Amino acid sequence: MPKKFGRLALHTWTIDTTPLATALDAAKQGGFDAVELRRIDFKRCFDAGMTNAQVLDLIKKAAIPVGVLGVEYGWLFATGAESERLFGVFRESCENAVALGCHTLMSAPGQVEGPISESIKFLRRAGDIAKEYKLKLAIEFNSQHPVLNSLKVLTELIEGANHPNCGYLIDAYHFTRSGAGGRGFASVPADKIWCFQYSDVSPNPVTGVRRPTDRLAPGKGIVKWREMLGLLAEKGYTGYLSYEAPNPEFWARSPYDVAKEGVESTCKLLKDSVPSYVA
Repeated sequence: MPKKFGRLALHTWTIDTTPLATALDAAKQGGFDAVELRRIDFKRCFDAGMTNAQVLDLIKKAAIPVGVLGVEYGWLFATGAESERLFGVFRESCENAVALGCHTLMSAPGQVEGPISESIKFLRRAGDIAKEYKLKLAIEFNSQHPVLNSLKVLTELIEGANHPNCGYLIDAYHFTRSGAGGRGFASVPADKIWCFQYSDVSPNPVTGVRRPTDRLAPGKGIVKWREMLGLLAEKGYTGYLSYEAPNPEFWARSPYDVAKEGVESTCKLLKDSVPSYVA
C-alpha cells in the first residue's frame, strides 16, 4: 500500500514528563500512527539502569512504529573531544534506528554555535555515517539559535554539504517565528523534505529562549495552516507529521488526553486545509 499524506507521529517532548513506556502507549491509544523519539528518551532509561538492548525491547513491545529518531544535538558545531563523542553517539543512534525499523534521523542545532563553513564539513561527515546505515538525516533550524535560525541559513548548510542522505526538516513553529510561515518553504525541493514537525505559535511568543516550551495545540495560535499544510501536500510529502508541542500545561495533564486532543485537532486542520485528505 502506498504511503499517504497525513500520517501522524507523536513527538515525545509533547508529553515530556511521561515515562517512555507510558508515552508510547498514550501515542498508540490516542490514535497516532507512530512516534518520534529523542536521544534523551534513551538516556533517561540508561540513567534508570536500563541497557540499550532493554530500551529497544521496551520500544518494540509497545507495537507502535518509530517514524523518526532524534540524535543528540550539538555535533553540527562541536569541536575536539566533544565532537568525537557526539559522532560516536550519532553512530549509536543509527544502529538503534535500524534495529527499530526507522528510516529517518533528525537533528536540530542544539545549544552550541559556530561558523556554518565548519558545520558544512560536519554535516558531510554525519551524512556519510547515515549513508552507511541507509538512513535519511533531516536537519531543522531553530528560530532562536544565534546562527542556524532561518531557511536561508539552513539552505546554505544543506546545499553546501550537497549530500544525498541529508535533507530538510520543516518545523511549523520555527518557520512561523522566523517569518517564513505559510508557504515560506516553497523553494525547498520536494524530494528533500524528509520530516515535518508542528505545533501552533502564540500571538505573543516567549522571546530569547532557545528551547521554547510555549507551543500550542494546532489551531490555537497564528500558524497559517491552510497555506503550510496545503503546500506540503502539493509537494507530495508522505512522511510523518510529527506533533511536537512542549508546554508545561500539557505536561501537567494526562498524556492520554494530550495525545487524543493532538490527533483530533490535527485531523480537523487537515480536513480543512487539504481537500484530498482522507483520515
